[in-house]
Amino acid sequence: MKRNNYSNEIANVVKQFLDEDDWHYSFDENKGNFQFGLCIDSKMKNIRYLVDVDDDNVIVYGIAPVGADFGDKQMMAEMAEYICRANYGLQNGSFELDFRDGEIRFKSYVDCDGCMPGKDVIRNSVHCTAMMFERYSPGMIDIIFAGSNAKEAIEKCEKSPEEELRSMLSALGEELGDGSIDEMLERVAQRLGITDDETECRSAEDADVHLDLFRKKEGAE
Repeated sequence: MKRNNYSNEIANVVKQFLDEDDWHYSFDENKGNFQFGLCIDSKMKNIRYLVDVDDDNVIVYGIAPVGADFGDKQMMAEMAEYICRANYGLQNGSFELDFRDGEIRFKSYVDCDGCMPGKDVIRNSVHCTAMMFERYSPGMIDIIFAGSNAKEAIEKCEKSPEEELRSMLSALGEELGDGSIDEMLERVAQRLGITDDETECRSAEDADVHLDLFRKKEGAE
């Protein structure tokens, strides 16, 4: 098989990152690409990675295990709109929709022209792809399996922390009013009989766990 041109030096950087982080992967020496999978905290459950090394760049693809039904024009239109809405404001990478077969993937590009990428650059590209799927794949699933429209799906995925909290408390039957997040939490604590000491203890113990519970798109209002 004819060997494609790619940089062995760049490929070695990718290998070092994958080996040091204990990823289980396969490497095609003829094509210069790596393949591996990752389970994510989302309705989509897992994604497949393809890391394609060229002579002056690296492209990290995260590919969804399910796609839109390319024979369903309405679904494809909703998914295309959803992808456009999700991509708006992203600073690193973008989602792509293949109109030939409905495949959905996220692409992150690393320019290596005249410089050698560090392992942290590769790591960030891999992790960014997973984070984007964790945030936006629920909307994709809703469009594919529940017939949701793009606007509703994206609004559900891009709720601010306050909006998310209001939805959670509303589901519990709590009267919210127009107060701040702290005021809402205080009212819930009083209703449940939680003391200040208990609240402070729980917050101190769980701060690192909940710190990044809600991620806001960069550049979005």
